[in-house]
Amino acid sequence: MSERLDFIVPGDPAQRTGGYLYDARIVEELRRLGWTVCVHGLPGRFPDADPTARDALHATLAALPAGQRVVIDGLALGGLPEVAIEHAGRLPLVALVHHPLADERGLDPVLRRCLLASERAALAAVRMAITTSAFTARRLLDFGVRAERIRWVEPGAAPLPLSAADGEPPHLLCVASLTPRKGQDVLVRALERVRALPWQCTLIGSASRDPGYADEIAGLVRRAGLEDRIRVAGECADAALLEAYAAADLFVLPSHYEGYGMVVAEAIAAGLPVLATSGGALAATLPPGAGVHVPPGDVDALAGTLAELIGDRSRRLCLRDGARLARASLRSWTQAGEAFAAALAALAPAPAA
Repeated sequence: MSERLDFIVPGDPAQRTGGYLYDARIVEELRRLGWTVCVHGLPGRFPDADPTARDALHATLAALPAGQRVVIDGLALGGLPEVAIEHAGRLPLVALVHHPLADERGLDPVLRRCLLASERAALAAVRMAITTSAFTARRLLDFGVRAERIRWVEPGAAPLPLSAADGEPPHLLCVASLTPRKGQDVLVRALERVRALPWQCTLIGSASRDPGYADEIAGLVRRAGLEDRIRVAGECADAALLEAYAAADLFVLPSHYEGYGMVVAEAIAAGLPVLATSGGALAATLPPGAGVHVPPGDVDALAGTLAELIGDRSRRLCLRDGARLARASLRSWTQAGEAFAAALAALAPAPAA
């Protein structure tokens, strides 16, 4: 008899952010291992949950038989502690936390305080929390989650075609949704300061999650007069994304904070040197010798390092060779799925109601 699991996410499960892609790949691997997994996409607003979201989560959990294991993505769970508390006695609930909700950048201070309190209460109701990095696992200790109830399962990385990463002028690539936490505004300002150097840059990522911020980025590019050098490409299909990695010479991730940073692993899988911040888990995600870090939010530091790497081809090639070495050590999605299954297997079922 196969293991059964219900996996709950907010909104459309097919969304293409790092968190949703992680969820989808874990589900795929669990199914490959013989698990029966039912994925539920909840309607409504998250994480500042509205009545539609609350009713949807309640109805989904109420329909499950007692003792059924349930993984709830933290974006759906954190704003609805009262629903988790109501069902925790009959269902062994697992929180999948990509990063704490209140760590998102650009939040209203009142909303941030509300999310801190609600996520703390929601995490107190679950049997286990699974995070995508050791950094986030340590962060959950600040929410009162006991260490023995936390597991972390880092993402895998699929093999990608190897980039030559030796172009002149270098082509820079940033892959991230256009949201304040991802820091594209810092990157555009830094690129404006190195406009005298030869480079091209492509920004790939959805503009729909925060349209106001996406408009801000477009405005920054326009006011800097860099429309012919910075391409804001929006979200793209898998084939186009693979082509972008293959055509790039340097990957740049200017995030203020990441709970892991899956795109860094993707860049390493393509053999690209990486320039990233040290925000959140990024300090540990980037392998030594495969790239360099700068402090998050520091335009001067980012501009200075960009100038160094754009102007020094031999330095870029050295980091490219480091990325190619690190590529062989990346965890596969098969390994990630096996680790996730092992974490779930350690979860005792809830007593029958």
